[in-house]
This record gives sequence, C-alpha cells and structure tokens, in this order.
Amino acid sequence: MVLVAIACGLAGAAGAVVFRLLIRLFQGFFFGGPDGVSEVLAEGLLAEAGDPRSVAKTLSPWLLLVIPAAGGLIVGPLVYFFAREARGHGVPEVMEAVALRGGIMRPRVVAVKILASAVSIGSGGSVGREGPIVQIGSALGSVIGQLLRVPARQLRTIVGCGAAAGISATFNAPIAGALFAVEVIVGDFAVTQFSPIVISAVVATVASRYMLGNHPAFEVPEFELQGPLELFPCMLVGVLAGLVGTAFVKILYYTEDAFGRVPLPEWSKAAVGGLCIGAMGIFYPHILGVGYSSIGDALDGRLPITLLGILLGAKILATSITIGSGGSGGVFAPSLFLGAMTGGFFGKLMNLWFPHSTSASGTYALVTMGAMVAATTHAPLSAIIIIFELTQTIDIIPPVMAACVVSSLIAMSLSKDSIYTTKLRRRGVDLHEHDDPNVLKSLYVRDLIDESPPVLRENARLEEILAMIAETSHTEIFVTNGEGRLLGAVYFSELRRVIMEQDHLRAILVAGDLLEARPATVEPGDDLDQVMQILSSENIEAVAVIDPDDPTRLLGCVHRRDVLNAQSQELMRRDLAGGVSTTVGVVDRVHQVDLGGGFCMKEVLAHRSYHGRTLRDIDLRSRAGVQVLLVRTPGGGVRVPGPEDVLQPGDRLVCAGPRESVDALV
Repeated sequence: MVLVAIACGLAGAAGAVVFRLLIRLFQGFFFGGPDGVSEVLAEGLLAEAGDPRSVAKTLSPWLLLVIPAAGGLIVGPLVYFFAREARGHGVPEVMEAVALRGGIMRPRVVAVKILASAVSIGSGGSVGREGPIVQIGSALGSVIGQLLRVPARQLRTIVGCGAAAGISATFNAPIAGALFAVEVIVGDFAVTQFSPIVISAVVATVASRYMLGNHPAFEVPEFELQGPLELFPCMLVGVLAGLVGTAFVKILYYTEDAFGRVPLPEWSKAAVGGLCIGAMGIFYPHILGVGYSSIGDALDGRLPITLLGILLGAKILATSITIGSGGSGGVFAPSLFLGAMTGGFFGKLMNLWFPHSTSASGTYALVTMGAMVAATTHAPLSAIIIIFELTQTIDIIPPVMAACVVSSLIAMSLSKDSIYTTKLRRRGVDLHEHDDPNVLKSLYVRDLIDESPPVLRENARLEEILAMIAETSHTEIFVTNGEGRLLGAVYFSELRRVIMEQDHLRAILVAGDLLEARPATVEPGDDLDQVMQILSSENIEAVAVIDPDDPTRLLGCVHRRDVLNAQSQELMRRDLAGGVSTTVGVVDRVHQVDLGGGFCMKEVLAHRSYHGRTLRDIDLRSRAGVQVLLVRTPGGGVRVPGPEDVLQPGDRLVCAGPRESVDALV
C-alpha cells in the first residue's frame, strides 16, 4: 500500500499539472486565439493562469458574450456522449463510487473530466479547478487499484489517495489534502486508511512543488487582531457565512432543476448557460473563471463595499448557471470567492462602525473564506487547515477556527446535507443511511406486519385459548370485543398458572379474565429497534401493531423471529453491497460474471412490466430466486435498492442467483 500510495501521489500531481496546463492553453485560445496560445507558450506552460478580467476589457461585448457559449457547446456534447459522471463538480461522483461501487471508476473519466473542466474554466465558466482534480486524482487511483486487482476495501483507500494527491498538488497543501480525502471522501480515520492517504498527499505536494514552485495560493497582507474581543465579530461573520453558504447550495440545485425543465437537448444546455455567463461577464468580468484575482483584491481591500455585495450575488448566480446548465467544474473556488466577498463586505462595515477596534476588511475576507467552505462542505476541519496552508499564515488559525465551527453549525442546522451529499440525495443515494451500526433502526414495522394475528373474543372460553396455543406456534393471543376493538393480550406465561387447575376453571374462565389490559403496542412507522426492545423487556414473542389514528384498532402483529430474520437479511444486503463491489465493477464492463457453484451475477435491463412497480411488487427473490443487488439509472447513477424502490424506464438491475434463473430475466 505504501508503494501504491506513492504511485497515486505521482499520478495525482501529474494530473494536476496537466489540468493546469490545459486551462492555460484553453484560456489563451478562447480569449486570444492563436496569438493567445503563442503568448501562453512564451510565458511558460506551468505559470499561473492570467486574469480573465484584464483580457475581457480588451474584447468587444459581442465576443465576450459568445466565448463562454462556445465553451459550453464543446463541454455539453463531450460530457453527455462520453462520460456523464464528468458533469458538475465531481466530488459527489467520487463519494458515490467509494460508498456504493467499492471505488470502481471508469478510466475514461480522467480524460473527459480534464478536457471538459479545462474548457469550462478556460472559456470563462464560473467554476473552480479543485473539484475536477479531486475526481481526476480519484479516477487515476481507481485505475491503479483495478489494475492491481485489490479488494474493495483497499480500492476505496486508493481512491482516497488519488483525491488527496489532487487536492495537495493543486493547493500546495498536503495536510489539507489528506484531511479532505479522509473527512469527505473516505469518511474513515482508521490508521490503515489514513496512512496511505497521508503518504500520497506528501508525495503529490513534493512533486508539484518541484514542477510549479513552493508558494502559497494567495498572497495575504500582514494582519493582526485588535484584541481578544474581535473573536466575536469573527463568530458573527461565521453565522453570515452559514446563511450565505446554505443559500448558495439551495440556489445551485434550484438552477439545475430549472435547466432540467428547459425543452432543449441535454447536451446543448451548457451552451445556453455559457451565453448567460457571457452576458454577466460583460458587466462584471470578475465572475469569469476561477476568480482568484478577485479574491486577492478582496484580501487586499481594493474592492469597494458596493462591488463586494454585487459580486457576492453575481457569483452565486454565475456558478449556479454554469453547473446547473451542464458545465464541468468545482464549487470549492466559488466557495472561497463567496467567502472573500462576504467577509470583505462585513469587514468594511465593521471598519465603518468601529474604525479603531477592528482589523482590516481583508482579515475578515480571509476568515470567511474558510467559514464559507466549512458551511458548504460540512467539513470544518478541512476548511481550517486549507486556509492555513493556502496562506501559510499561522496567526489566522484562532479566528478561522471560531468562524468555521459557527458556520458549520448554522449550515448543518439548516440542511442535513452538504453541497456534495445534496446531489447524491437527489439521486436517491443516502450516504448516511448506514452510519448507525444498529441495522434495526433502518427497518420498520410496516414491512413485517403479520395481518392475520391470533385473535379471540373476550368471551372465548379457556379450552379455546388452550386449543389455539396447542394448534399454532403462537404464545400470545390478542383479545378483542364484539366490535373487533383491541382489549389486550393473553400471554402463555399467564396461562401457566391456570393449566394445572383447568378442570376446575374450564367452565368459568374466559379470555377477558386472563388478558393484560394494557399490552405493549407499536405503530407501522416505528423502527424495529423499538420492537426488539419491547420484545426483550417484556419477554414476549410478538407485539401488537395498532392504527396510529385509532389505538383500539388492531392491524396485526410483529413476531420476534421476523425481526431477527429481517436483521440478518439487512446485514447480508449491506455486506453484498460492499463486498461484491469489485465484482459489480466487472459486471459494468462484461455484463455477466460467473460466481461458481451454478451462480452468476448479471446486469439486465428492467422489463417494461416492472416500470412503476416496486421490488416488493415484482418479488424476484421469491418468484425467481434472484437477488437484486444494485440498480443503475440511465443517468449513470447507482443505488442499493430497498423493497419500496420503484423501477423506472431505462433502469438496469445487477442481479445474482442461479444461472438459469438470472438468464430467464432477460
């Protein structure tokens, strides 16, 4: 794994350098034509990209309007026809691959993502380069792992190595790269996962410093807090960052939905988005491209307060349009941009109101950059370290920590999902679904109700009760009145006291005399963890299920054996989802894999008779002896299905079972 981590670090650094080179070439071409490319070559391919604002001022408005649209016209078809997972900011696709596919990513993603994102950014698209390099580095790591045929658990770690390498090489930030990969991508701080990721981040940083030089991403002016009380304004700007960050996420996905409703071919919408960006760039060229130059101006305090406020709103809209229309690029740099504008605006207000007791506006801009990243990603630890390594200024740590923690709390209280997991949840993927090791908390009573429970009337005689217990396996009998209303339950433990005296009591004892008048009950929406707690504490084998709107109406019961069986099946389903991920990746390429013993795994198109029906309805497990492991959607998404999962046209089922049964599904 150490050798693999080194290889991932070198590959990630190479990917970052090539990506940066292509951005410069495309920017030179789009904004300067052949002369622009020649100028880039003369300056040196590895130099930092120029400021689109200065170039935009020399172009006619019509040309500036067309350039981003031309970029979108290239990106749209490139992504749509070759690798749809390259659309957008890239990090959610990596998280999904790690969580659901054991780290399997297609090799073509590397080439398509590099080209699509470089064209988007180079033509003025309002996106960042960090998200794409995470996906590029992760895909390179995935390819290395697949070539070595490592197990799924190791492959996930190797994908994390690639992500860490990409971030580290791009930002010259090894600690931040490693933490981001562990906190956001892998989600596991175990030493076996963390150690290779750290090695990869270090190797990528050393390699990128050799090729690009060792310097911070932003030149930060000297600053000093005016006193300990200034931590309170830093916390206040953290609140503001949490609100703005949440609004950014909401607007981003609202815009994506709006473009989804536009009656145009999917591949052409990026050009429409580019046209909108060009129109905005005519008036505010600051929003074009990555925006690092404008961030630097905000840190130096060179932007007036009115322009800071305008650019805040304009950047949210521009990034939302670029990504929502189908462009390719990250949201990390836009988050930094929004943080700089928000903090700069807030800092200038503080300077206006409290000129002698507050720091320069650039200080607040820097602090809020970290707070905004923490708010959008829900990863405060990574945000704190990234700001430190971006600026290489240790004095910034205390105010950044305060602002990041506050902004994260605000953002998490307003939305459960980050800017990354929101995209996955919209596809039906919940990465937090299995966070709790108690699988019973994810299973519900409504799925296990026995609708034919053992029931007797309250006037049933003792011999009827004993006969029902003798003839069935039930040890609990539910008692109802003449109207069918639940009165209570008779438990076998109570009957033991009267069995020895049944000859004397047979004629006079009825069910109503033996019932527990207030038995434990559950409702269909309760989880099975609650059911198991009741069954264990009461030492019974079944619990009554009642109507939540009418507690006297008996819907059925839930048996202990069914709860234990459901628990075993859910554990098996989770193991299958993770343990066979590598095999599923092979299915993606060859569509059928022999599992031995007459069993196989195969990907089949969902029959039209399945459309609009749930897996419970079609019941392939009972009817055909086939287990559905995964469902692939037409858009490239993958989900682990549950019994209520509704199949749609174009869905493909990854199934496992006896070969003849699986073949019969085709």
